[in-house]
Parts: sequence; structure tokens; C-alpha cells
Amino acid sequence: MYYLQDLTMNAIARELRTSRSTVSRLLSLARDTGLVEIQVNNPAHRAPYLEHEIRRRFGVEAHVVPVSDLISDSEALDRVAIQAARTIGPLVDSNAIIGVAWGSTLSAVSQHLSRRITHDSTIVQLNGAGNTQTTGIAYASEILRRFGHAYGARVEQFPVPAFFDHADTKTAMWAERSVQRILGLQQRMTMAIFGVGSTNSGIPSHVYSGGYLDDADLRALDAEGVVGDVATMFFRSDGSHQDLQINQRSTGPDLELLLRVPRRICIVSGETKISGLRGALAAGLPTDLILDEATARWLVQEV
Repeated sequence: MYYLQDLTMNAIARELRTSRSTVSRLLSLARDTGLVEIQVNNPAHRAPYLEHEIRRRFGVEAHVVPVSDLISDSEALDRVAIQAARTIGPLVDSNAIIGVAWGSTLSAVSQHLSRRITHDSTIVQLNGAGNTQTTGIAYASEILRRFGHAYGARVEQFPVPAFFDHADTKTAMWAERSVQRILGLQQRMTMAIFGVGSTNSGIPSHVYSGGYLDDADLRALDAEGVVGDVATMFFRSDGSHQDLQINQRSTGPDLELLLRVPRRICIVSGETKISGLRGALAAGLPTDLILDEATARWLVQEV
């Protein structure tokens, strides 16, 4: 009545024999739950052009979020996170297995998810979160809990470190049946949602700022030409990653496995992540990309 028939709230209240305040509350609820989505087509901004160029050059579905250059990195991240949450919601179906990474970007997205009830769906953690200072369970589980609550899905945590000290330890752990159950879920994922980690972003990626990598690790990454990571799996600017030693110790999904997931949603905020984003695109990791307008401009200009 309100959006399609252009009735006023007073007219709707009379017809439904209720109060105007109830109609207002229901309209707000419709937006909050994702039943109604608002799209503004502003001819003044360049988002449609940038989306077309990114789609043409990289073969991904792009969603560019108009963000002023005058706002802070944290404000820009929050606006991208709001758009990402609204974009992801309609894509989530029943009987889905959705892999979710942890990190600053996904934490922000998880706080803006709208309710969309599904049936027999599962949220599975993509990579471990423990390090020498913390188990990481509280941090990662809160992100997963929000996703599970939003979509009425089961949540499967992955209680292992982000990185093992030795590759042999990972090999042994991966043979355990309890771990294989989580790995089996990851192998059947229908969707993966992740950000791109970077050492020099305006808002430091949690894997770099949270004590997960020591000085020796950071020097090794620099020596091997690493530009970023997805779910603690690292890659170079050309997308290569198979021979990186740190990936042998990481608990993130093998990037070849990730490439087999039908829908892979990458969320990026901040042009300082451009090198990591270009590496992720070179590796073919995203099928869908949600990013701010400034980063989109850099991405198009630097190709």
C-alpha cells in the first residue's frame, strides 16, 4: 500500500483499522528485516560507471558504495558494511553452507545484518583464530553468532589456531575426525564471505594487528612479495600462492578450494587495501565485490 500504491500512512491506518504509529512501526520493521529495500539512482555519482568497468575488466559483480573522501576510515568502513549486509541478505538461501572469515571488515558487516530466516543452513568458520596471546574464540564466535542469528542458521566454529608453528602439526591435526568434519563442511560451501587483509590499511587488518604474525613472519612475507591475504591464506600481486611457506601453516581454506565455491563475496573498504585487492582479483577469488567509491576509482585507474 505504501510503496506500490502510494497510499499515505493515515489512509493505510484507516483501511487496516489500526493507528498511524503502528503503520509507521511496520514500515520500519519491513526495512529492518530486508522485506523492503531502498535503492537511490543518483545521476551525479560515478558508481554505475565504476561497477561496469570493474565487471568488464575483472569479471566480477561489483557493488560500489558512494562514500565522501572527507569522512574517516572507520566511517567509510561502516557505510560499506551497511551496504554489504543489505547486499548479502537476499543472496542467502535455505540449505546453504556459508563460510565466514573473521576480521575487522566482517566484524563491521555482522553488526548490520538484516533478519532473513532460512531452513537447514549452516554458518562455518573459514579459519582458526587462536594465537599465542588468545584463543580468539570470543572474537570470532561473536561474528559467527551474528550471522547465524540473522539467517536462522546453525553455527560451526573452527577452534584451532590461525597458524600452527609447524606444517607437520597442521598435517596431523587435519587427520583428526573432529577437524575433518569442519573441513568437510568447507568443501561443500555454497557461499564464502571474506575481506582482504593488508599490512598497510587505514584500519589495520586484525591478522596483522592482533599478534598473529611475529617479526620473522612479516619479514618472510615481504621477502616473498606477499601483498595480502584472504582468511589468513596469502598471495602475491599476480595471484600466485601455492609455494608460500606460511600457507602450509595457516588454517585458512586452500585457495584452490575457495575457487570452487559458487559464490564468493569479497568486501573491501579503503584504498590502502588496493594491492591486496588486486592480488585477490588476480587469483580469481571474488565472484562478487563490494567496495567504496575511492577504492573503486583506484582499482580502475591502476589497471
